[in-house]
Amino acid sequence: MALTTISIRNAREHNLKGMDIDIPRDKLVVITGLSGSGKSTLAFDTIYAEGQRKYIESLSAYARQFLDQLQKPDVESIEGLPPTIAIEQRSASHNPRSTVATTTEIYDYLRLLFARVGQPRCWHVDEKGKTCGQPIASQSATQIVDQVLSLPEGTKLMVMAPLVRGKKGHHKEVFEAMTRQGFVRARVDGEVMDLREISQSKAGTPFTTKKARYQAHTIEAVIDRIVVREEGPAEGNGEPSGLRSRIADSVELALKLAEGLVLISSQPPSGAGNAKAGSWQDQLFSEKYACPEHPECSLEDLEPRLFSFNSPYGACPSCGGLGTILEFDPELIVANGELSLADGAIEAWRKNGKRMNIYYNRVIRQFCRDFDVSPQTPFKKLGKAVTRILMHGTSPRDEAKYDAHFEGVVPSLQRRFENTDSEFVKARLHNYLSEAPCETCHGARLRTEALHVFIEGDAHGVTPWASKGYYNIHDVTSMTIEQAGAFFDALKLNKEHTTIAAPILKEIRARLGFMLSVGLGYLNLNRATGTLSGGEGQRIRLATQVGSGLVGCCYVLDEPTIGLHQRDNDRLIATLRHLTDIGNTVIVVEHDEDTIRAADHLIDIGPGPGRHGGEVVAQGTLAQVMKHRTSLTAAYLSGRTEIVVPEPRRELNHDNPLSIKGARENNLKNVDIDFPLGGLVLVTGVSGSGKSTLVNQILFRAARRALLASRDKPGAHDKLDGIENIERIIDVDQSPIGRTPRSNPATYTGVFDLIRDLFTKTKESKIRGYKPGRFSFNVKGGRCESCQGQGTKKIEMHFLPDVYVECEVCKGKRYNRETLEITYRGKNISDVLDMTVEDALAFFENFPDVKRLLTALNDVGLSYVQLGQASTTLSGGEAQRVKLATELGKRSTGHTLYILDEPTTGLHFADVEKLLTVLHRLADAGNTIVVIEHNIDVIKCADWVIDLGPEGGDRGGEIVVAGTPEQLADHEASYTGAFLRKYLPQSAKV
Repeated sequence: MALTTISIRNAREHNLKGMDIDIPRDKLVVITGLSGSGKSTLAFDTIYAEGQRKYIESLSAYARQFLDQLQKPDVESIEGLPPTIAIEQRSASHNPRSTVATTTEIYDYLRLLFARVGQPRCWHVDEKGKTCGQPIASQSATQIVDQVLSLPEGTKLMVMAPLVRGKKGHHKEVFEAMTRQGFVRARVDGEVMDLREISQSKAGTPFTTKKARYQAHTIEAVIDRIVVREEGPAEGNGEPSGLRSRIADSVELALKLAEGLVLISSQPPSGAGNAKAGSWQDQLFSEKYACPEHPECSLEDLEPRLFSFNSPYGACPSCGGLGTILEFDPELIVANGELSLADGAIEAWRKNGKRMNIYYNRVIRQFCRDFDVSPQTPFKKLGKAVTRILMHGTSPRDEAKYDAHFEGVVPSLQRRFENTDSEFVKARLHNYLSEAPCETCHGARLRTEALHVFIEGDAHGVTPWASKGYYNIHDVTSMTIEQAGAFFDALKLNKEHTTIAAPILKEIRARLGFMLSVGLGYLNLNRATGTLSGGEGQRIRLATQVGSGLVGCCYVLDEPTIGLHQRDNDRLIATLRHLTDIGNTVIVVEHDEDTIRAADHLIDIGPGPGRHGGEVVAQGTLAQVMKHRTSLTAAYLSGRTEIVVPEPRRELNHDNPLSIKGARENNLKNVDIDFPLGGLVLVTGVSGSGKSTLVNQILFRAARRALLASRDKPGAHDKLDGIENIERIIDVDQSPIGRTPRSNPATYTGVFDLIRDLFTKTKESKIRGYKPGRFSFNVKGGRCESCQGQGTKKIEMHFLPDVYVECEVCKGKRYNRETLEITYRGKNISDVLDMTVEDALAFFENFPDVKRLLTALNDVGLSYVQLGQASTTLSGGEAQRVKLATELGKRSTGHTLYILDEPTTGLHFADVEKLLTVLHRLADAGNTIVVIEHNIDVIKCADWVIDLGPEGGDRGGEIVVAGTPEQLADHEASYTGAFLRKYLPQSAKV
């Protein structure tokens, strides 16, 4: 009898309290609950971990030594568990060579497609900058003879071997070699000459003058002169056998002499209407993949590796396949254009970044004298010509005009960077480098030969460039997924190529379709995966899994709706539903209301966070859970509890806003945007509309450069106004608060410093002379040296899982015995690190500074987190809230700009309400909070909303509407407004 459930008994991992639960198989199961209640513990640390462990245990001992082993979760038994696949929220690869196309394997199929049906074209560029573009094809001697025989009867032919093509010199040795080989005639610079007359001459060459020897010449050995004529059929094929044999011999000899080239010069017969009769026409043939006119433009047989930028065969030699190079950036070299040259505008020439270096001070004075520049003129007011000379040096024309030479700041820094042996100097100069498109491949990553292989077919009207009829691989990867899908659907090839490309195109179209189904149609195929959000990376992996077509698996997902607009939820849910329909179990940890309502089976974990959670509050269908009176999730879903819209909304400062002019980075379309000050400002819009580009790449970087003289280069825009009204800028992102287990919330927020100071003030510490460093687990003195303050030791077990054992000396306490003897109210320093924020808040209630920081952690919904919990175990949302709490714990002076990117990640409805309380508190203090967000509950509580769109990718990057939530809800063209309407009070919408 087939098992219909995944039966879990006595699960005790982390905060799970002996949980017994039966999860239906082949269904869409959503696990929800408060942050820290145990959702991820059940889904990933129990179900997924046990599924992986059982699979690995089925392998041989030899195979297991090459795999990462998982510890058995703390659970009595799990029955009916199919093979598990986790699609987590981890950040995408930061490898600069990884792109959306390579991650989804679409690029592998594109390389195969171009290698099998691609048409190479000559890439030779003449003096006028015109590319030859002639098709390159390899032709056998038989094919060449067939083309010659197809000429009209009576055509006169000369079969020639091109020996010299456009080379200077007297070429005496060429004429001597032709004479020795028995040739009688040669065509020299277009004129047929008798080799006997040339060899008998004194010079032995027709180029007797000095001028002629310094000119480029062409020399072709005339192998045969033939007239195409009727000689009677041979062997019944209707072709003159004697003529064919003669031409074939001549062609083969020419190919041998000219290394694969043969030149056929033909004179059409005279006749009525033949305008070309009497004129000779040349046609060059090649038996290699080489241009007949430009033999140097040749390549080997077309293979997929030619189109790989990760292979030396295909990668651009200048940038190594990265598409970008590091070069000195004038914008970083001169960070403050208000400064004059005398005041040190050239920051890279300052000594230690402060006053001007003595040598460079003399260089600047000499420059000002030579080019008639006042040293007191602000850099931004220097003329374009002078700025160019200052940055890049003098050209010959400049030197003739000014009678002076100047190396240029950029060449000087480049020379110094390449020649110095000092690591300190290299590190300092590296701050002035930025990525720029490679000048050779212009960002295409591939060598010239690969970029001149084209697919030739009809896809008219699908993309802006599709009407030209031929496309290289960079044209295709520059498309968005949506454009590429339409392109390949419309592409029509010739009959032969259609047959060859059919199985390849089937795979490409399928993968593009899967990407569209999870709402990623706005992504460009060549977009680096390091620039993707966690949600985008997760949905790419989800699309890959859908494409694999596996059946009978258990997929475990962690909030796949992150970064996804409500408009695109239906497509994602349809994808998850497809996985269940073909026979898989899909378990999703999620807070999104649409996903929760779409679940076949809903599990609510709680009732509270941390030690107050770890139990099943309610489970069943949506209707069954909503009837549950103790479920906090059910209360919000049913409307019994809701997040109240603030009334009235704050009056913002619209007279002196932060104003960005001409924002045009990525897909932003030269927009002007005002951010009013003194309240909660939201930036929203469909996925890929330009929100992160506007806020993170332009607003944050430009503001930080203005306030802190940061060297981060902001995205393309004209200017940022109104920054004088801001005193500080804080970016609260989701990056980890630390890279090692030693980092934790206590150390990051600074509360641990206060606690260590408190322990030094105890009576016993004063007697022993202990300082704060004694209570640090990061330095020698008070920590346990056996485990170096980590509390555990890692034991490598070869083909068995690595074992983490408790340190036998300190018993996991991190500190040595003497340090642990110091106690405060019965607790030593290790006991304090093991406390949750909630416990510590009560314990340190009488210490205002400590209480202020702990209260901030509690207010952002982290009451369940231990003070000493390793930062590597915190989710992106938890890390972001730790950072937010750190700023909350500081004494605010107002006039601070806070920037947050989707702070509701991982938050339950109740946690979102707590977060909003914190954000409102910051806004009430006179600060400005700019938030990128899709959550409707946050949008409806904002003071001002900027909605970007109307679509994603190329069809986004514009302001749909900027105004209050009510104004947004009234706007017919706003997708966000359409979803917002039903969440606003009726009185507000009138």
